Amino acid sequence: MMSLNRIRPPKGAKHPKKRLGRGPGSGHGKTASRGHKGAKSRSGFRFKRGFEGGQMPLHRRVPKRGFHNIFRVEYAVVNLDTLAEVFDAGSSVTPEVLRERGLVREAKAKVKVLGRGDITKSLTVRAHKFSGSAAQKIAAAGGTAEVIA
Repeated sequence: MMSLNRIRPPKGAKHPKKRLGRGPGSGHGKTASRGHKGAKSRSGFRFKRGFEGGQMPLHRRVPKRGFHNIFRVEYAVVNLDTLAEVFDAGSSVTPEVLRERGLVREAKAKVKVLGRGDITKSLTVRAHKFSGSAAQKIAAAGGTAEVIA
């Protein structure tokens, strides 16, 4: 019968802590297995992130090219042919509805409507951005394209 006072870790799972700097008889005395001199032998030593022992670190070896815009805004894109398939005429299309229907995956992504395909249904489409052709096609079908700030 098993009881809580008899539970033991498996054999070999636990072993005594290595006691450093406790005399020559221990085998880990004097330098306490740290070797002689150098940064690693000192107390309080820590490598800097990415430090490779004085070798030029990878993040400095790899060439950097181009320009990385930190203010870039990523949009989740939806095309007109998709909207025509999924929505009925006269319905209102908003980013929340697009997320519910699974057309946009990212929870907080801004939505941009692109003009691929044709649309014949009049839809009220509310999105953060529209391509020129998408706005024209929505208007030509009798719908409205509203830009969300």
